[in-house]
Amino acid sequence: MIVVALTGNYGMGKSSVASLFSKCGACTLDSDAIVANLLQKKTVIQEIRKMLGPEALNSDRRLNKRVVADIIFHNKAVRKKIEALLHPLVFKAMEDAIKKIKPDDCVVIIEVPLLFEGGFQKRFDRTITVCTNQRTALSRLKKAGVSRKDALARLHAQMDIRKKKRLADYVINNNGTKQQTLAQVKKISKDLMED
Repeated sequence: MIVVALTGNYGMGKSSVASLFSKCGACTLDSDAIVANLLQKKTVIQEIRKMLGPEALNSDRRLNKRVVADIIFHNKAVRKKIEALLHPLVFKAMEDAIKKIKPDDCVVIIEVPLLFEGGFQKRFDRTITVCTNQRTALSRLKKAGVSRKDALARLHAQMDIRKKKRLADYVINNNGTKQQTLAQVKKISKDLMED
C-alpha cells in the first residue's frame, strides 16, 4: 500500500481530482469529511467554544460554521489553536481508516488541504499538488456562492501555490478541461501503482 497526500489551495479542485483518482482505482479519503465529523463531537465543540466564545455556537448548541470560518480565516493565532486541537484527531481518524482498507496493495489518496503548512508531508509516501491560476480558482468559488472577499481571505491564509508545487512529488495542472486533468491523473496513477 502506498499512501499519497493530495493538496492544493482553496478552489483549485482537490475534490474533483480525488474523484478522478477513485475512478482510476485508488482508494480515497477526504480529511475535510473527517473534520466535519469531528466538529459534531461534543468534546470538540466545547473546546472550540472555549477558544472562540459563545458566538461560535448556534441556538442548537452546534458550531456556527460561518462564524467559526470568519474568525479563523481572519485571525492567524486563533486558526493555529484550532489546528492544534484538530490535527492530531484528524490523523488518528485517518490512520484508523487506512487500517480498514483492503486490498493492501491499493494506492490510497488522502485530501490534505494544509499538508505543507503543517509540515505533514513526512507522514505520506508521496505528495501531489493540484493547482490552478487564481483567476480560475476565484471563478469556481464564485459559482459555488463564495464571495470574492471570503475566497481571497482563505487563499491568502494558505501557503503560496508556487511553493506547494515546488514541494510536491507530482503536480496536476487543473486549469484545463476535465479530460486534460484526467490524463494527468492516469499518468500519476500508473506511476504510483508501479512503485
